[in-house]
Amino acid sequence: MFLSTPSSTSGVDDRIDPILHPGTFPRAAIDALADAGVLGLTVPLAHGGPGAGLRVAAEVVRRLSVECGSTAMIVAMHYSAVALLAHVGHGESLKAVAAGEHLTTLAFSEAGSRRHFWTPVSSATAESDGRVRLDARKSWVTAAHEADSYVWSSRPASEPGPMTLWYVPTTTDGLHVDGTFDGLGLRGNDSCPVTADGVVIPAAARLGDDGVGLDLALSVVLPWFLTLNAAASIGLMEAVTASTAQHLTGTRLTHLNQSLAQQLPGRTRLAQARIESDRNRALLEEAVAAVESERDDAPLLVLEVKASADAGSSSVTDLAMVACGGAAFRRESPVERRFRDSRAARVMAPTTDALHDFIGRALTGLPLLDPPADTGTDAPGEAGA
Repeated sequence: MFLSTPSSTSGVDDRIDPILHPGTFPRAAIDALADAGVLGLTVPLAHGGPGAGLRVAAEVVRRLSVECGSTAMIVAMHYSAVALLAHVGHGESLKAVAAGEHLTTLAFSEAGSRRHFWTPVSSATAESDGRVRLDARKSWVTAAHEADSYVWSSRPASEPGPMTLWYVPTTTDGLHVDGTFDGLGLRGNDSCPVTADGVVIPAAARLGDDGVGLDLALSVVLPWFLTLNAAASIGLMEAVTASTAQHLTGTRLTHLNQSLAQQLPGRTRLAQARIESDRNRALLEEAVAAVESERDDAPLLVLEVKASADAGSSSVTDLAMVACGGAAFRRESPVERRFRDSRAARVMAPTTDALHDFIGRALTGLPLLDPPADTGTDAPGEAGA
């Protein structure tokens, strides 16, 4: 089992360096994970996988994030998409994932509804030959160039409801990945816009019933997505805390004949970073336990854990930057890289602000989402402000 073998990530560690600054997709690392069976860990036994659950997936993502945030996020999105494919029993893709031959991802965020992924404005139109035409402007798709398939959201083709989900191979005619990713952090995750221009797929590519995609997204995909995002942030916190401790103990003030660890300000910041890391890891453990036992508070805890880890990763990296001083601002510093990576979590939908809103709604008995506005148009939406 992957988690019981400390050396099982060794095939990833020596493949990380090229993605730190150029923004190169970590293909060697993803291939190593596929070869080791890690990408197929969560595929059910009935489809050729070992059937690991959310706890194992979260530990994989956390450990990967200690080494590389981009690799961890790619795997987190893959596992989140696999959770939906497993729920609906999409045998073809699951068999390929189990064999280490298939990387999948989510394609939910859109230019028209932006961070409100629960309100797609893209269209699905039933064709006269029984197939379905998809038109969309997806704004951010992780592993956009490199994935083998997208779990794709749209408005329903014919039934009432806010969303329908589809299985879309990335080789389908009419799909276009726009540009390359050159962002502040997570520079290797290939998060790019994807346009669907008259993409025609079989009706059988629908994942679940027409119009029930939002229910599937919230009940199946979201718990995995939120938990694994939190696990990635926690791995980042643990890595930057370790790097800070190493810097403080290994750097000396020659004129005082003391290490930086012997100076009070650095020690207190390191302590705060460790407390924040441990607090979030404990919350992650509690959230996973709640999901596993189907406790009533599980939905609330998975909302809380990403919101908490979003803020925690930014706080811990802020502390590390100050504790390590000018050395942390250098490009070769692992603290600098993780400082940049930590900024992504708060703006990755559902954003921290949205999660706080959801949590407040849950605590006051309000519905999680307001009904979508009637835009009065059938065309894919334009980019918002």
